[in-house]
Amino acid sequence: MGQVSDIFIIGGGINGVGIAADAAGRGLSVTLVEQNDLASGTSSASTKLIHGGLRYLEYYEFLLVRKALSEREVLLNAAPHIIRPLRFLLPQIGLRPAWLIRLGLFIYDHLGGRKILPATNTTKLNKSPYKDILKDHYKKAFVYSDCWVDDARLVVLNACVARDKGAEILCRHKCVSAVRADGIWRIDVTDTQTDTHKTFQAKVLINAAGPWVGDVIKNVIKKPDEKLVRLVKGSHIIVRKIFEHNKAYLFQGNKGRVIFAIPYENDYTLIGTTDQDYDGNLEDVTISEMEIDYLCDVANEYFKRAISPDDVISHYAGVRPLYNDGASDAKEATRDFVLKLDETQALLNIIGGKITTYRILAEQSMAKIRDYFPNMKGKWTASSPLPGGNFNISEYEFYLYKLASEYPFLKDDVIDRYFASYGTKAWDVLKDCENKSDMGQHFGHGLYETEVKYLIENEWAMTAEDILWRRTKLGLHMNKDQKGALIHWFSVKPRV
Repeated sequence: MGQVSDIFIIGGGINGVGIAADAAGRGLSVTLVEQNDLASGTSSASTKLIHGGLRYLEYYEFLLVRKALSEREVLLNAAPHIIRPLRFLLPQIGLRPAWLIRLGLFIYDHLGGRKILPATNTTKLNKSPYKDILKDHYKKAFVYSDCWVDDARLVVLNACVARDKGAEILCRHKCVSAVRADGIWRIDVTDTQTDTHKTFQAKVLINAAGPWVGDVIKNVIKKPDEKLVRLVKGSHIIVRKIFEHNKAYLFQGNKGRVIFAIPYENDYTLIGTTDQDYDGNLEDVTISEMEIDYLCDVANEYFKRAISPDDVISHYAGVRPLYNDGASDAKEATRDFVLKLDETQALLNIIGGKITTYRILAEQSMAKIRDYFPNMKGKWTASSPLPGGNFNISEYEFYLYKLASEYPFLKDDVIDRYFASYGTKAWDVLKDCENKSDMGQHFGHGLYETEVKYLIENEWAMTAEDILWRRTKLGLHMNKDQKGALIHWFSVKPRV
């Protein structure tokens, strides 16, 4: 059974790994289990934004917006390779008066201590580079700032921090029961790859299972389901890029909804999201035809170039585990997190939250359980870079040029992707490569065997899907034969 850990965490999404990293950095012993791959649920199915949540101002969630806005630049400084500033065009239409939007954006600019990101301004839509993209009756737009993030890599990098500080991270391990006796949690786990069983012990149990948080409470911990969680599905579609410039759009849809259209993976436009209450199978969350039609319809209200369901190259859907605050409409339900501590059981349930606020959630989780660990060290994550992010955002082009000059046998698009994915860790990926032949098998679109092995050895990648859709987004770019070559490689290669 082994020794007793300080903390046992269920869930390898952004909240779980964020807590694991924070706790391990404070000197606590941590074990985390994830039933599938890291970020295989909601955390890789987001709109991929680090943002304050402009629309939440309408619901008077000023504390949430302030909290999120203050985190934008903290996270941008921590991971300038996987997070980048992004400007958004908000076309001025009649649904909300211009003065109200201007006031909201003024608050947005000043609520969170913005230093790096540029302030809001306005632009005319009949001039380059925006000309002929939106329909002619959209004349002006507000332009404001937020950030884009590679959401799945954000999860993986936090898991790397946790591991490097001593945490044990176990993927493809499913929690089957958790029982507390004599002041200690006993947790039974199944390794789903080998069908072997393991037992762990811990002083504190943290349920960060995302959409499964209620299922863990009811079926693993065997506590009454208090209906604390409201499951809301959000879906996105991906189409061939509709516009050439590098800014995103925020559209005001009907019934108060907003839809983003974001440049994605160089060749595409990402459009989303929807808000629908969900009571279906959490293992098989998919977009509906109605959602695809809705997203296409909203895009067609604005863009001159019409899109149809036939234009959808790819799509994804995720379920957000929101706190059940009794809101009548899914879009109105709070996106803030709630930390429910059962002091008598040393059980902390994590409900809700946004990718943007995961670091604060982790800090506040540590504050919640401090009484169990009086010798725990203090806060540390606000000024600590994530792996590969140990450079200033102003130095991005310098390091990109340095990487290209040291590995001239790689094409520019491969260098660009390596640095955008790994930052200064790109040198670790390529450390044994002096020429292209050292890169090993080329599966297609710049994915070489050396990178695959690095991801297996360092980032818990176990399948082709892990690499194609979460460690990278090359699944969008590679054809069937190229993907098949990677699948075959996994089937015949011994585990690294």
